[in-house]
Amino acid sequence: MTKNLILFLFLSLLFITGCRNENKKQALTGGADSTKVILENLNQQISDHPKDAELYEQRAKLYLGIHQIDNALKDVNKAISLDPGKTDFFVTLSDIYLFMGQPEKSKESLIKSIELNSKNLEAYSRLAKLYLIVKDYRNCYETVKKILNIDNNYATAYFTQALGLLEQGDTNRAVANLMQAVDKNQAYYEAYIQLGELYSLKKNPLAVGYLKNAIRLRPASREALYMLGMYYQETGSYENAIATYQNLSKSDTLFRESPYNIGYIYLVYLKDFPQAITYFTKSLNKDPGYYQAYFNRGYAYELSGNYAKATEDYQKSLKIKVNYDKAVEGLNRIDKKKIK
Repeated sequence: MTKNLILFLFLSLLFITGCRNENKKQALTGGADSTKVILENLNQQISDHPKDAELYEQRAKLYLGIHQIDNALKDVNKAISLDPGKTDFFVTLSDIYLFMGQPEKSKESLIKSIELNSKNLEAYSRLAKLYLIVKDYRNCYETVKKILNIDNNYATAYFTQALGLLEQGDTNRAVANLMQAVDKNQAYYEAYIQLGELYSLKKNPLAVGYLKNAIRLRPASREALYMLGMYYQETGSYENAIATYQNLSKSDTLFRESPYNIGYIYLVYLKDFPQAITYFTKSLNKDPGYYQAYFNRGYAYELSGNYAKATEDYQKSLKIKVNYDKAVEGLNRIDKKKIK
């Protein structure tokens, strides 16, 4: 588990758990036009009700979602000045400080939120994740314990603890916590992904079930489909791998790795060189700068006996990746074959 992945998951969860207002959900998913309409609506509501603290907090979250941080900070502080006893406002303030790269201020805001409401699970959850990001595992686990003392079914607590255990190399306990997370919340996409990844690394067939659950929740998920395709590929289930990559190509038409991996299966495992050439070509249509696809298509041409096409592709690969050793070796092989 890398630090970047943990941060990504944290920020993803931050917005998932933080979108308490439906306007915010629409703003994050509806594009620029939707955001503009919602912002105009909030501006009008604030103009009509300038003492309504919750309207300022809603707008602060909207500004945070579109990365207008100064406006977000100004609005949440206005909300707090109007209603300083509102615990959720300090959670929003914490989110803003975290986005600004100020974890200490973020922590102070969460602690203030908890002081106002000792059972604010969302604040505790953010605090546990914040400790995780700064690798303060002891406080992370202590905070998780507090969450579970309040609500033993709070799935995010188990997930956060699992990430910490993975960071510390305790895979068995991490898996146990991830299983608790999906037991408590059967729609926990991130936990299914983590379980799928961990079992995939062990080539354990349980990976398939977890990844299919993730895909059930998000049918167009690039990461889940690609991970499932790779599991099938690496365990020799090539037909399933090809079918999965083809599904991924339908849902993500720009993803170059889907046809590339199909081409690789045909090239390396199935020895069907015409099919390999077809799929490497599809990959190159998505990304003409994909030098590995040029090389592998060239290798498929070479194995097919078409040395002219192979030479052309190896040279194209070298134009993109100067001194690419595999392409150089390919050209040398062809030269030797021509001499014979």
